[in-house]
Amino acid sequence: MASDRDKHLKRLRKLHRSARGWSVRAGLLTGATAVLVPYAGLGLPDAFWAAAAGGSIAITWWRWVDFRAFKALPVPPEPDPALAGAAAREKLVNLVQRLPAGRTAVAEFDRQRESFKLRGLTVAEPWRRLDRAALMLSGLVGRLGPHAESAVLDAAVAERQLRDLAQRCASVERTMRIGPSGDALRPAHQMLAQQLEQGVAAYEQFVTAAAGCVAEDNVAVGNLTDATAFLRGVAEGLADLRNPQAAPRPQTA
Repeated sequence: MASDRDKHLKRLRKLHRSARGWSVRAGLLTGATAVLVPYAGLGLPDAFWAAAAGGSIAITWWRWVDFRAFKALPVPPEPDPALAGAAAREKLVNLVQRLPAGRTAVAEFDRQRESFKLRGLTVAEPWRRLDRAALMLSGLVGRLGPHAESAVLDAAVAERQLRDLAQRCASVERTMRIGPSGDALRPAHQMLAQQLEQGVAAYEQFVTAAAGCVAEDNVAVGNLTDATAFLRGVAEGLADLRNPQAAPRPQTA
């Protein structure tokens, strides 16, 4: 994708070529008029020659005015390679998403990329399990029926919070590997990893119950309700963990 600088320089070259081209046309028409009018006397055809010459001179003058005005504008700076790469990627992603099954391919690519970033960390395995469970749930949503909409929404909220928790846990673990000073973060990392493990297990339990509902298992319907309540409690716990400074609710008498 062309940058603002490239577009600016391209337009500047286009205006310069246009001004030079009209200069040549004006010169040819003016010269032809100067020769033909005295040669055969002033007549109707000569009026057209004179009008063409005058019009070309006027257009030439305006073209040079436009060129000089645009040339006086500041040239945009060179684009940041990182920003240019991000813009090119976004354009490519938008193009792929318009294709059949393109959105699924992009989502799978992003999922694999995130998994690769977490390779070698403690959160890699819970992240992989969460990916697998989320993929299974996406295939069940359309068959759960309208009565499970609130449960699916709770699962989506829990998934986002679990992914955020995994990223935070990964950041802490990377910091721990910098040097001996990272040992002070070990208790915080263990607490985050434990929260993540419990949350992923609750999410997997919810997906298992949802699969049982699709199979029309009466026992699984009750399990889905229990799993939804448990998953909602986990999500609320993660929200409290993320916002420890939230103001306490006023107690009613």
